[in-house]
Amino acid sequence: MNITAGAATALALKPWVLAEEQEWKSPVVYPDPAVEVIDPRFAKYKVGNAAVERLYVGTRWAEGPVWFADGRYLLFSDIPNNRMLRWLEETGEVSVFRSPSNYSNGNYRDRQGRLLTCEHDTRRVTRTEYDGTITVLMDRFQDKKLNAPNDLAVHSDGAIWFSDPGYGIMSNYEGHKAPFELPANVYRLDPKTREATVVATNMDKPNGLCFSPDEKRLYIVDTGAPKHPGDPLPIRVYDVVDSVRLKNGRLFVNMSPGSSDGIRCDVDGNIWSAAGWAGEGYNGRGKATTGCTCSHPMAR
Repeated sequence: MNITAGAATALALKPWVLAEEQEWKSPVVYPDPAVEVIDPRFAKYKVGNAAVERLYVGTRWAEGPVWFADGRYLLFSDIPNNRMLRWLEETGEVSVFRSPSNYSNGNYRDRQGRLLTCEHDTRRVTRTEYDGTITVLMDRFQDKKLNAPNDLAVHSDGAIWFSDPGYGIMSNYEGHKAPFELPANVYRLDPKTREATVVATNMDKPNGLCFSPDEKRLYIVDTGAPKHPGDPLPIRVYDVVDSVRLKNGRLFVNMSPGSSDGIRCDVDGNIWSAAGWAGEGYNGRGKATTGCTCSHPMAR
């Protein structure tokens, strides 16, 4: 056989082989019908030629996404599989970042860009240093073990505000079952002095939280089961006083019949909620303004 001719034939056929191996996807029609604008005042936030994309399949459930723009990668927790995963923007590759992760849940970055993590199994809040070592910031309060820290937000003064509902000690699925030693609180932690204070106590299961752009308000999700028919499934809002305490807690929005979990606030003060029945956006008055029906396990 003519080697040159054989090589040419192989090169000619290779694109067809690659095409057959490629995972073909149905084309997306723009604008994506999965993104629905409920209130026309929110239409300016919709990008017409952007679509909901599935980034990864394979978690039992994914939580705590945190974006590292300087590295062009996303970290997120796969709680029941006891690992953290990393998605690379450049290639789309997903690999294991940390295993075991101590059943990590919420993640965030501090003002110096370091990774902050809520760990269920070890019942602590940690910081990953630049060299990869892990520093325990808090695992006890008044000589009692934390429940299972869930989500967190960082104030511009560097303080870490985090929720501690205790889901990680309620079963052996996302941690290990253990008795509660503390109420389900929201804490403010000064990472320099390691001093912590309770800032909110009046919720059943405080969960996702975020500050308004001016840091005058803190929004907190309560994912506890309603105790009475008609009780709300709320996102609550509090006034922040002197950057260290909360007052005037009130209902921001009732998420019923669904519920919320993680929330973030954009630069205009709108709240974006990962909701149980749809991804929702809310303006500063608690009015739903856009929705994204998304059934994918990990999407953007």
